[in-house]
Amino acid sequence: MFALQVLVVTLLVAVCTTGAVLLARRDARNAAIGEVTAVAETIAHSPEVVAALRSADPTSVLQPYAETTRLATGTDFIVVMAPDRTRYTHPNTRLIGQPFAGTVAGALAGGVVVEEYRGSLGDSWRTVVPIRARSGAIVGLVSVGIRSATINRSLQAQVPAVASGTAAALLLAATGAWVLSRRLRRQTHGLGPAEMTRMYEYYDAVLHSVREGLVVAGRDGTIELINDEARRLLDLDTDPPRLPGEVADLIAARRTTVDEPIVAGDRILVASHLMTADSQGSVLTLRDHTELRQLTGELDSVRGLTEALRAQAHEAANRLHTVLTLVELGQPEEAIRLGTEELALAQQLTDEVVGAVREPALAALLLGKSAQAAERGVELTVDPASQVNGSPLPARDLLTVVGNLVDNALEAVAGVEPGAPRRVRVLVRQEEGTVVVEVGDTGPGLTPQQADAAFRRGWSTKPGPGRGVGLSLVRQITQRHGGGYAIDSAPGHGAVLTVRIPVPS
Repeated sequence: MFALQVLVVTLLVAVCTTGAVLLARRDARNAAIGEVTAVAETIAHSPEVVAALRSADPTSVLQPYAETTRLATGTDFIVVMAPDRTRYTHPNTRLIGQPFAGTVAGALAGGVVVEEYRGSLGDSWRTVVPIRARSGAIVGLVSVGIRSATINRSLQAQVPAVASGTAAALLLAATGAWVLSRRLRRQTHGLGPAEMTRMYEYYDAVLHSVREGLVVAGRDGTIELINDEARRLLDLDTDPPRLPGEVADLIAARRTTVDEPIVAGDRILVASHLMTADSQGSVLTLRDHTELRQLTGELDSVRGLTEALRAQAHEAANRLHTVLTLVELGQPEEAIRLGTEELALAQQLTDEVVGAVREPALAALLLGKSAQAAERGVELTVDPASQVNGSPLPARDLLTVVGNLVDNALEAVAGVEPGAPRRVRVLVRQEEGTVVVEVGDTGPGLTPQQADAAFRRGWSTKPGPGRGVGLSLVRQITQRHGGGYAIDSAPGHGAVLTVRIPVPS
C-alpha cells in the first residue's frame, strides 16, 4: 500500500510539474511576443526613424539607434528595412543591404506579423510592424525578435524553483503516505488487505456458526455486531436490534462480569461482559441456561426425594424392628396394630394424592415432596379440592411450577420459631380451561414490598449465591402461557402463592 501510494503521488506530482512547465513555457513565449511587439511599435512610431528613412543614408542613423535600443530592451535583433525588404540595420553588419528573410505581407497590408521563424540567427519569435509617414503611407518596416534559445534560458532559470517545489511535494507526499501506512499497519496489527479479507471471512463464518450468543457494542452502547445465536436467544428480529432491559442495562453500565445470570423474555441466560483493551467498546457473550435450570430444579427435587426415601428407609427399619421385637415378646396384637397404623397412614396419603391428581408425574412429585416435608418436620397436605385429569399442561412446565412453589413454601416454614406450626398446603385443580396452583404456608410471611419483588430474578429472603431463581422460573412459564400470579401475604401470617395458567387449546 505504501508503494502504491508513492507511485500514485509521484504520477500526480509529475503530471502537475509537466503542466506547470508547459504553462511557464507558454507564458514566457507570450511575454516575449508582447515585449518584441511593444518595442517594434515604439520604434515604428518614432519620428527620428521616419526622418532617417527619408534621408540619403538611412543606415548611418538607424544602425546605432537600433543597436542601442536592442541592448536596452534585451532583444536579440532589431531590423529596420525598406518596403522592398532591404535591411538598413542588423546585429550582423554583413547582412545590412541584403533582403530580410521572413514574412512581411501582413505588415505591408497595414497589420502586425507575429511568427516563429528560422532566420540568420536561428529559431526566433519575431514581430514585423509597418512604419508610416505622417500622411499614413508605409515608408518602411521594422522587425524585432528574440531567439527561442533566449526564451529557453529564461525558463531554465526557473528550473531550480520548480525542481525544489517538485522535490518538496514528493517528500511531503511520501512522508504522509509513510505515516498513513504505519498508522494503518498499527491499527490492523500488521495485517495486509489479503490477510484482513481472509480473517473477515473466517470470523464471519465462526460468528454465525457458534452456539453462543455474541454482542459487540460501541462506546455509546450502540450495537456494532450481533450474531445469529444472540438474535435467537434475545428474540431480535428488527434492524437495528433493540436489546431487552437487563441486557441493555448491563451494556450501558459498562460493568465487567463473568457468568452472571440474567433474564431475557422466558429464558435464563448466563452473560459475560468484558470491555475492550482501549475501553472503546465491549463484548457480551450469552449462553442459554433455561433448560439447565429446569433440569437442575428437577434434579434437586429427585435428590431431596432420595434423601427423604433414605430417611424413610431408616425409619421403616426402626418400625420393622419394633414390630419384630413385639412379636418376640409375645405381643402379636400390639405388633399388628402398630403395623396397620403405619400402613394406613401411608396408604391414606397415597390415596389422597393419586385420587386427586391423575397426572402420574405430578402425583409422584407431590408424594416425593410429602416425604421430603416429613423429613424436615413439616406437615404437607394436598387440598381435597385438588383435581387434575390427564396432562393439561406440558409435564415439565407443570412440575416446574408446582415443585418450585412447594420448595419455596418449605424454605419459608423452615425459618419459623420452635414450637410454631410448620404446615404447607397444596392445591392443584383444573377449572374452566385454567390450571390453578395454590400453595400456602405458615411461614413468616412477606411485606407488600417483598411480595412485589418475590417473582423477580435474584430476589430472595435468604442470602447466598444461586438464590432467587425458582420463582423467576415460575414467572417465566406463567407469562409464556399467558397466565398470571398473585401473592396473599402479611408478616407473621404466612403466605399463599397462586398461579393461574390457561390450558392450551
